[in-house]
Order: sequence, then C-alpha cells, then structure tokens
Amino acid sequence: MNRARAIVAIPSGRRTKWAVLVFWLIIVAVLGSLAGKLTGAEKNDASSWLPPAAESTKVLDVQSRFQSPNIFPAVLVYYRQSGLTSTDKAKAAADALRFRGVPSVVHSQVAGPFVSRDGKAIETIVPVNLGSKGWNGATDAVTTLRTIAHGNANGLAIHVAGPLGNAADSASAFKGIDGILLVATLAVVIILLLITYRSPVLWLMPVISAGVALATAQGLIYLLAKHGLTVNAQSAGILLVLVFGAGTDYALLLTARYREELRRHEDRHEAMAVALRRAGPAIVASAGTVIISLLTLTIAELNSTKSLGPVLAIGVAVALLAMMTLLPALLVIFGRWLFWPVKPAYGTEEPTTRGFWARVGRRIAVRPRVVWVVTALILGAMATGLLGLKAGGLTTAQGFRHTPDSVVGQTVVDQHFPAGAGQPVVVIGNQPQAAQLASALRSTPGITGVAGPFSAAGHAVLQGTLISAPDSQAAFNTIDRVRTAVHAEPGANALVGGNTAVTLDINRASAHDRAVIIPVILVVVFLILGLLLRALVAPIMLIATVVLSFAAALGVSALMFDHVFNFGGADTSFPLFVFVFLVALGIDYNIFLMTRVREETGKYGPRRGALTGLSATGGVITSAGAVLAGTFAALATLPVTFLAELGFAVAFGVLLDTIVVRSVLVTALNLDLGHWVWWPSKLSRRSAPEPDLLEEQPSAAS
Repeated sequence: MNRARAIVAIPSGRRTKWAVLVFWLIIVAVLGSLAGKLTGAEKNDASSWLPPAAESTKVLDVQSRFQSPNIFPAVLVYYRQSGLTSTDKAKAAADALRFRGVPSVVHSQVAGPFVSRDGKAIETIVPVNLGSKGWNGATDAVTTLRTIAHGNANGLAIHVAGPLGNAADSASAFKGIDGILLVATLAVVIILLLITYRSPVLWLMPVISAGVALATAQGLIYLLAKHGLTVNAQSAGILLVLVFGAGTDYALLLTARYREELRRHEDRHEAMAVALRRAGPAIVASAGTVIISLLTLTIAELNSTKSLGPVLAIGVAVALLAMMTLLPALLVIFGRWLFWPVKPAYGTEEPTTRGFWARVGRRIAVRPRVVWVVTALILGAMATGLLGLKAGGLTTAQGFRHTPDSVVGQTVVDQHFPAGAGQPVVVIGNQPQAAQLASALRSTPGITGVAGPFSAAGHAVLQGTLISAPDSQAAFNTIDRVRTAVHAEPGANALVGGNTAVTLDINRASAHDRAVIIPVILVVVFLILGLLLRALVAPIMLIATVVLSFAAALGVSALMFDHVFNFGGADTSFPLFVFVFLVALGIDYNIFLMTRVREETGKYGPRRGALTGLSATGGVITSAGAVLAGTFAALATLPVTFLAELGFAVAFGVLLDTIVVRSVLVTALNLDLGHWVWWPSKLSRRSAPEPDLLEEQPSAAS
C-alpha cells in the first residue's frame, strides 16, 4: 500500500514532478518526431480492409499468383446528350491506344471502346496496377487518365468511374483528414475548456498534455506499423479524435478532484497527491474498460475492424499515462494561479455542493421511482427509431456526402450500359472444369455476359457482367446464385470474387463481428464494474442503463439519417462502432459517478451518498461529456458519410448519456434501490442514520 502511494505521488512530488516533466520532454522529442510519418505507414490496399477467410479474399490471393491484387479497373465514360459524332468515336479509340501506353496500366487487359446502343455514350475499361500504394496512388493514376481523355474533348462529357475512380475519390475525401480533424478538434476542446474552467490559462494544461499524448501515440503506432501493425486512414483519423476526447475527459475528472482538494489542503503537492489517490483508481478503471473493450475488436473477422482495436487502445493508454503523470506535474508546477480568476482558496467550500446538480438531486429525491420510470420510458420511445435503421451497407454514391466524378460517371454507365460493366464477377476454378464453370456462370440469372475462360497459373478464370448495379442488393443476390451454381460443379473447387463479392463478404463479416463482439464487451464491462464496485446489482443496473442509452442514441440517429440528413442508410459496421464507443466511454462516466457514490455511501449511507456523488461529479461529468461529444462531432466535417454518421451518433449519445442517463436515471435508481445497489457487499447491510436531504444541502467537503 505504501509503495503504491509512493508511485502515485511521483507526479505531485516537490522534486519528482520535474523528473516527470523531463521524462515527457524526452519521450515527445523521440516519438513525436515520428508522428508525421504515420500517414506514410498507412495501408489502404485491399488486404488491410477485407476479412481474411472470405471467399472473395481467397480469390484475390489466387489472383496474386499471376497478377497484382491491387489492380483497379477504371471505367472511362464519354457522353454526349445529343448523340455521339464520328469524331467522338475516333477520339475514344485513339485515347484507348494512349491509355495502353501509360506505365501503370495493364495494357493487355484494356477493353473497348464500347458504344452504347442509344449512341450517346462510350466506355473504355482501363485496369491500373496501383501496387502496394493502394488507393494512395489512385489519385495520380486517375489524373493521368483524365488528362489524356480531356484532350480535344470538344464538349464531350468525360468521367472516370469504376473501382479506380471510386478509390481516387475516397483518397481525396480522406486527404488532409489529420489536419482538418486536428484543427476542428482543437477548436472544440479549447472553447469548451474555456467555458468549463472560466480561466484564460488553465485550459492550456489539458490541451498540452493531450497534444503530447497524441504525438507520442502516433510515433509509437508508427514504429509498430513498421513491424506488422496495420493502420489505415480510418483508424488514424479516429485515433486523433479519441486521444483528444478521452484524454481531455480524464483531465477534467482529475482537475475537478484536485480543485476540491486544494480547498481542503494548503499545500498544493499534498492536494494533488490526495486527488490522484481518490480519483486515480476511477480514471484508471475507466480507461482500462475502454482499452479492453477496444482490444475485443481483435476477434473481428473484418481486417479494418480488427486493426482498429489495437491502434485506438494504444492511443487511450498513452492518453491515460499523460493525464495521470504529465498533467498533474504541470498543475503542481504552476500552482493555484492557473485557476485565476476563481482560485480555489484553502478552507473555502466547494461550490458544486450548492450548485445546479445539487438542486437536481434534491428534486429527484422527492419521487425517485417516478423519475427513473418516466426517464426509461422516454429513452425506450427514442429507441423505437431503431426499427427504421438501415445498416445494410452504403452504396458507392451514398458513401460520399457530395457527388464526386466517379459517382456521376457510374450514373452514366448505369443509364447506357449493363450496370455491372467494369466491375465483373470473377470465377476461378480448376482448369479441367473450365467449360462446366462457363456454362454454370452463363446460365445464372443476373449475369448478362461471360468473358473467358482464360488460363492463368493452372487455373481457369472467368468474368461475368452483372445486370444490376454492382453495389445493389440485386447484385448481391446474383453473387449468391453464382456461388451456388459453380460450387455445385464437382472437382472444380470454384471461388467467386470481384468487387461486388468483396462488398457482400464485408457486409456479412460486419454482421458476424457485431453479433460476437457486442456480447463479449458487455461481459468484460460487467466483470470490471463488479470488481471495482464489489457488487452485483450495481453493475447490472449500470449496464442496463448504458444499453438503453445506446439504443436511444441509435434510434434517434436512424431518424435523423432518414428524415434530416438524407443519408439513405448506414454502413454495416456502424452499429458496432457506435456501441464500442458509447458503451466503453459511457461506462467511464458510470465509474466516476459510482466510485464517488460508493465513497460517500460508506461515510453517510446510500441516500446521502447518491446525492453527494451527483452534486460533486454532475458538473464535471457533463463538461467531460460535452468535450467528448464535441471532438466526435468534428468527424462531421469530413465528406465521408460513415464518419459523419459515426460522429453524430457518438456525440448525441454521449450528451444523452451524461446529461440524462448518468445524472438523472442512475441517480434516481440509486435513491430508489438504496443499499440494495451494493448487494452483496457490506454496504448493502449497513444502515446509517441520514438527515433529510430535501432540507439539507449535501456536502462533498464533509
């Protein structure tokens, strides 16, 4: 115990605080210099996103034996509303020859130009090998093709569609994501900290600490990425938001307790030591819950989800370390004047004990059962919006919040050619069964044409053109029919892939991950809460409120997506990601509230403990929730629908959780259940006489 206290007191020591500061200066000098290299270490090729065991992934593995798995077909679309001229057709033919001369183009696979039946459009399919760069090289490739196509266009509308066009537009959407998010997140955090602290100086300490944590985490993740850890643009963007959001939360919780202790202790070093001992376990438990919840993502089938967990877990761990060491050292070094103009003077009463949340608590205490029943019913009504949640995946067009060139081009293709042109279904099987596979593919409803079979590395390769749009449910149904047909051919060992099959397999892997990971997280959270609170009833109650809060947030989000933002649906991984962030981070606030309630209950009994816990933590929990919500809302600045949806749902859910669920619903349940909340611990059997708190102000300082 003494050794633990000595370790905790290191950041607040008269001499050791300087050692902590020097330690972090060295760390940020070494790792911070590597932070800027993280973008270059991102892997945005197909293998970093797909489920390894999926059939479409196996097709890519086989194809990699005779061609690069990073070949992206571009569909060059030429369109004239009044009808194509002979000059237009001659230009398209000349361009096709020039495309074959581009170094990255697989010239033997260039197909076309093909003229539409109505004579208004031409398409040329140009496969481009992007190599290990993945979509990071798509923009330059599209620029080269577009430069060729736009020469002497004479009013001809030209677009680059297909997988390469989509990849280039996706890369453009993520371009500068770190800079945009950093500016937006910093602005939100600084404004909210200024409002929370009402000090022109204090906000600098959490921001500096969070900035150091982010640079350190990015540098560490870069080193790990060089040795096998997969990082993509999505995980790198969310990392920034989570480190600032969670880190600032921990800073708010610690600073609030430090301010309380400054009123009880004349020596600021002693005040910080007590604050670390009292608030530290709750903050560590909160961060530990988030870290373990994120690490459960490693059991996911989908590579992009599997890799997200370790990246974000590292970020939260570094943020925790910075806020429990660097921040306390900085606060103690600079002293009480940081809180100017409202410095917490020794011997004064903590204002939160007579503030807004103290008054809310006394009102809840009048009829706690009515309060929690009504609140639960309202949240349940909000959750009914889940019935309209369309989380079956976003189409390519729906994936962007604007209309990029690839989407415009695909619209022209859909109107004038078979919708699946340029994104064929790929069938690979044993060479002796090539004829049977070709017959099975041709006879499958939904396939309009078959190319091949071609022989490659001892395999028979066929390509089928879809009648339906490649990202539609009709196309997914066709993939299932093709698989059923070719799998039935004896001895063929056939596999079905292609872009549509990839999307289908991703959707199914996401559904599997959701069904497996969500129960695992609930079990993990229950065990952590049980160990921390040493009770069974309290963890069950808290998990129930968090799940209800999650359902309500998701229900409202579904309504907003359909009727306000017109997003048209949600990504298949959206419910899982929202659950992970809302439940893991929502438990943060539960832990901070309930550890304080438990502390006060041990002194004064369950009734006064519940009200004192609320009055002492309500303000800081609400402020922390506002900061976290603001940082996630920064994701809405990006032109990617999935991230905008994630940002809105998490931001709304966090605000709902901190303002309503944590402060009102949980407090009302604490008051109604009384000592039974702590069953079977000793607190459930302790009956201490309590004053009538409807008349008396609860005191956190007593």
